[in-house]
Amino acid sequence: MKVVRLATTPSTQEVARDLPAGSVVVTDHQSAGRGRLGRTWETPPGTALLASFVLPARPLASLAAGVAVAHACGPRARLKWPNDAMLGGAKLAGILAELHGDRVVVGIGINLSWAPPGAAMLGAGTDRDALLERLAAELERWFAAPDAEVLAAWRERADTLGRTVSVELPGERFQGLAEDVADDGSLIVAGRTVAAGDVIHLR
Repeated sequence: MKVVRLATTPSTQEVARDLPAGSVVVTDHQSAGRGRLGRTWETPPGTALLASFVLPARPLASLAAGVAVAHACGPRARLKWPNDAMLGGAKLAGILAELHGDRVVVGIGINLSWAPPGAAMLGAGTDRDALLERLAAELERWFAAPDAEVLAAWRERADTLGRTVSVELPGERFQGLAEDVADDGSLIVAGRTVAAGDVIHLR
């Protein structure tokens, strides 16, 4: 793994985009960090693990990355579809997977010593470099795993399945029971297949 360390950058995703597979970009601070659906990801300098990994493209990349993050963060970490890690029912980490040809750039932000209101953090005593090493090893493991193994591991850590959720799609919102994930990683809610969208846990 080739590590590029930056004190500050607008976005690790932008830097990582042109790097070969096996690279990772890590920064203390992002001035224009991005989340899903064009959202921003902002944390005070030095309070989070902010990294973008360049990995070989594979099916279920977002789910594989989620499983890797959950395993790296410990046994209490759970997963919210499609790509958030949770701790105690609150958001601990966000994941953004972007496909670029035969590579996928996986941006990961994990709250360590600070979290916005309502979110979770691992704690100020977390060793960021040790967490980075664990995360790199877990990503390598799960990006090489068969699809069935990734799906089973995701279900095992799922915080979404079995809950009543609200699904927000362009021009539509509906509620129902989150029943399972399909073979392609889509979420099945009340018999409907949801490939993309916002999912809110209701109960």
